[in-house]
Amino acid sequence: MNKPEQEFLDHLQYVRNYSPKTVASYQEDIDIFCEYIFSEGTEIESVDVITIRNFLTKELARGVSKRSCKRRLSSLKHFYKYMNNVGYVNDNPFLLIESPKTETKYPHGLYKEQIEELFKRNGERTDALKNRDQAILYLLYYSGMRAAELVGLDVQSVSMRERVVRVLGKGNKERIIPFTIECQKVLKEYIEKDRPKYISHFMEWQKKQEANGKKVNNMSPLFFNAQGGPLTTRGLEFILDAIQEKTGLFVGLHPHILRHSFATHLLENGADLRVIQELLGHENINATQVYTHVTEEAMKETYQNVFPRAKKK
Repeated sequence: MNKPEQEFLDHLQYVRNYSPKTVASYQEDIDIFCEYIFSEGTEIESVDVITIRNFLTKELARGVSKRSCKRRLSSLKHFYKYMNNVGYVNDNPFLLIESPKTETKYPHGLYKEQIEELFKRNGERTDALKNRDQAILYLLYYSGMRAAELVGLDVQSVSMRERVVRVLGKGNKERIIPFTIECQKVLKEYIEKDRPKYISHFMEWQKKQEANGKKVNNMSPLFFNAQGGPLTTRGLEFILDAIQEKTGLFVGLHPHILRHSFATHLLENGADLRVIQELLGHENINATQVYTHVTEEAMKETYQNVFPRAKKK
């Protein structure tokens, strides 16, 4: 790794407060580009428009999607902007490059009837993990938080009296999200009846980690895995897959689907786009505006189902 790259990654992590996952994504994009230009005998400060276009052509030829190429260009544009600001390069050639056109992919959500059926079937379970899983489903849907945000919650993040949850989002930005009375009841049942059972297992897990020389965060997680360890994003996905198996309701359940459903249902019921932006933790309103297209598509689909002759032949 060259000196400018290391300084840029440190800037993202310690100054901009980007998550380790985001920083790793930037590093991967920069490393791929640097490997290419060095193989071509080009120095990092000598990159020009032709070099970038040749790089894109090679990436597309080896099967890299337009979407991935677009992301790489964005990473490299930020990298060269940083180098230009600190004096490593004289200009930013990526400003002259237009990103490949990609097809807009609209987020997929569930209908309200599907959400209600999911809650109903999962509530009918009789196994020991039912209350934990129900609390996860309710909180994901009624708060719209990301998977990483949910697994990062500790028990102090939730105020049952005020019915709000404090979420630490991207860039370590905190936001407060309200939740419904129904969600409050489900969370209360889990926290009072089921969560204490996990605490002893969690303490044993902590001791094992410390015995193996691993540093352990002393916070008390809100949710645990079945063995009593803290929940991870991959573990959350496993739980949602298991919920589908146990309820027999296969709807492609994923944290993002519940987040998209939350945003879409808010918009359909007249919520202001800026309010939805704040609740979702979007830094840019453009990321939230995609939900206006989702509701437009749903409206068109409903219209065409009622009036099939409206479809173009």
